[in-house]
Formats: sequence, structure tokens, C-alpha cells
Amino acid sequence: MPPRVAGNRRAIRLWLYVIAAMVMALVVVGGATRLTESGLSITEWKPIHGVIPPLSDAEWQEEFDLYRQIPQYQQINRGMALSEFKTIYWWEWSHRFLARSVGLAFALPLLFFWLTGRIEPWLKPRLVGLLALGGLQGGIGWWMVASGLVERTEVSQYRLAVHLTMACLILTATLWIARGLVARPTAPAPTDRSWLVGLLIVAMVLVQIYLGGLVAGLDAGLSYNTWPLMDGQVVPANLLAMSPAWRNFFENPMTVQFVHRLGAYALLAVTIVHAVAAQRMGPGSRHARGATWLALAVVAQAAIGITTLLLHVPIDAALTHQAGALAVLAGAVFHARGLFGRYRVPATI
Repeated sequence: MPPRVAGNRRAIRLWLYVIAAMVMALVVVGGATRLTESGLSITEWKPIHGVIPPLSDAEWQEEFDLYRQIPQYQQINRGMALSEFKTIYWWEWSHRFLARSVGLAFALPLLFFWLTGRIEPWLKPRLVGLLALGGLQGGIGWWMVASGLVERTEVSQYRLAVHLTMACLILTATLWIARGLVARPTAPAPTDRSWLVGLLIVAMVLVQIYLGGLVAGLDAGLSYNTWPLMDGQVVPANLLAMSPAWRNFFENPMTVQFVHRLGAYALLAVTIVHAVAAQRMGPGSRHARGATWLALAVVAQAAIGITTLLLHVPIDAALTHQAGALAVLAGAVFHARGLFGRYRVPATI
């Protein structure tokens, strides 16, 4: 590979890793916004003007008056002082400001790399696709907030889970592209089908994160705070109390938490079996080490999840659990991408 191409790839890879770190921070701040019930404090979507927070008492009062018109204030927070409103406002503003910052941190360097000829032709549609996903995510974020402004006192758990999962899909795509730009010897995978297991694990982590979004949206973690039994049983009753039955998997807090638990058990089992198989097929290999570290990360994440549940979801434990999910996802993406080897494309621009 020509040195110029290698240097360009290195620069783009490091830039994408910065973007990935910013996305992870954005998701954690979003989790704090949800846990502090701050997400509905800003009732208007102002992509440009909204970057400037209230700067005077009159502007603060205007924002507060808008908030007092929605059901969350009228049914839950009636009588809230302006100082209390400012606390939840700053959480939501910080989340939106960080989202805008991610957009700028992606778009401006992309433009620079593009105009200076540093992006290879095959890479351009991938990066443009990431930019489009970011724009779509902004729309999904407002779609989510809008669900809690008229009839509900909080956002829809359906939309919350979609918003969270889309953020994780953006993170997955960003890390996948960046990891493929690493200049390293291509080590053979343990088997011809190892990549399938790698992709399966990534998919399982994403599904588990989606289920976690439903749990958060329904506040399902605030009930049934025992483990390993749930409501005193291995399989609790009333899992299908709602009709039609499919609603239970999205709207019944008991069912949603139970399915989230099952997803964790399944992910734990698959990663442990994969690690053991990888060690047997190639002891000490890069792929075997990656599989082992990934399994250990899932074990740690399961322990954090159980602790969070038993402690009745304190905010510090809950955010640690959310950050752990992102770390597991990143590890799964790195591991799966490594099973494919490097991009096999012409080393020219």
C-alpha cells in the first residue's frame, strides 16, 4: 500500500474513532436525560436556533411557560419551581447540543477529506451513508419527543427504543468502517463460518439494547427487583395478561423485563461457547483472545445489570449498565470485523 494511502486511511480511521466516542457519550447523556425525566423539558425542535440556551430571565420564563402546557407538567410536575425546571432543561439541552456537535464533527472533516482527495472512491458512499443516518437520527429524536407532548406524560417506549437502537446502529457502522481501515496482517479466522457467529453476536447485542430501550421506556426496571427469580418464580405468571398477546412484549413491564433477562442469558451463553470453541481451534490466536475478552465483557455487563436491578436502578448504576452495553457492542463489532480481514480494495485514491 502506498504511504500516502496508508496515511489517509490512518487519519480517517482516527477521525471515525473520535466520532464513535462522541456517539457513545451522546447515548450515555441520553440515558441520564431519560433517568432524570428531562427529555420533555424542551418542547420545540429548533435545529439551528436551539443551540443557544435561554440567556435572560424572560427567555427562561418563556421556556418554562411552554413546558407548563404539556401533560408531564400538569399531571406530574405541577408546582415545579423555575430553578427545578432549569435542572431538567440543562440535561436535555446538553443532549441536543452534543448531538449537534457530533453532526459538525462528522460533516466538516468529511468535507475536508473529500475536497482534498483523501477519501478513496469505494469509501465515499459508506461515509455519506453514515452522514445520512445521523440526519435521520435527528428526525427520530424529535419524533420520539413529540410522542410525549400531547397526551402522554413521557415519551413512547416504542420510539425511545428505536431512537436508542438507531444510535447504536450508527455506532456499529462507524466502528465497522474504522476497524476495516486498520493496517495489519490478515490472520485466518478459525473456520470459514466464524464470521457468521461474529455477526450473530453483534445482532444479539443490538436486539438486547433494543429490549433495554423498552425496559427504560416502561420503567420496567423499577419493579420485580429480585434475581434469579422474578416475582418469586422462574417463569412469572401473567406474562401474557394483555390482549392481543403481542402487546405484552412491548407494553407489559413484566414481560419486557423477562424477555430482556432471557436475551442476556442467551447472549452470555453464545459468547462463552464461542470463546471456548475459538480457544480450542486456535489457542492463543488473535481471534481466540478477542472472543475470550468479549465473553468476559458480557459476563461483567450481566453482573452490572443484576446489580442495577437489585439496587432498584440508581442513576449511577443504570448509566454504568448503559455504558457497559456500548462497550460490549464495540467489542462485538471489533471482533466480528476482524473475522473478515481487511478491505480488499485497490490501494489507490
